[in-house]
Amino acid sequence: MTEEEIQALQDELESTKAELEVIKAEMVTLTGEKETLTSALEAKAATITELEQAMTDTSNALSQAVTSYKALVVKLNPGVPEEMVTGDSIEAINQSVEDAQTLITRVRQGLETEMAVSKVPAGAPQRTPFDLSGLSPREKIQYAIGGRK
Repeated sequence: MTEEEIQALQDELESTKAELEVIKAEMVTLTGEKETLTSALEAKAATITELEQAMTDTSNALSQAVTSYKALVVKLNPGVPEEMVTGDSIEAINQSVEDAQTLITRVRQGLETEMAVSKVPAGAPQRTPFDLSGLSPREKIQYAIGGRK
């Protein structure tokens, strides 16, 4: 090998060493970024876990609030049967109470109409005296002495 070839190989070797140093520096930088991203990912995972727990707690609290509201609505509406108050949300409970009250009103109106049609007077009819205005004097006398014609 000639001295020029050796020099060319040495220059190539130096160039490769320089590229290797650049690659090592990039690798160190990337390793640092990887650790930073891993830490950020772990923090996000912890935040997600906390938010899921908060969502579960909120869901349980909402469920308890709806149950309490339902019991209060049943208590405040004694004319509405408890079975007719349904729903898993406040809006649904309000709608079911409104529907039940509408049904109760319709049934009540139907019963009142039926009672008005089939109204029976209380007790016996009043006793009225026999109308004598259409009788002749002779018929009046006969009626008075108890005789019949």
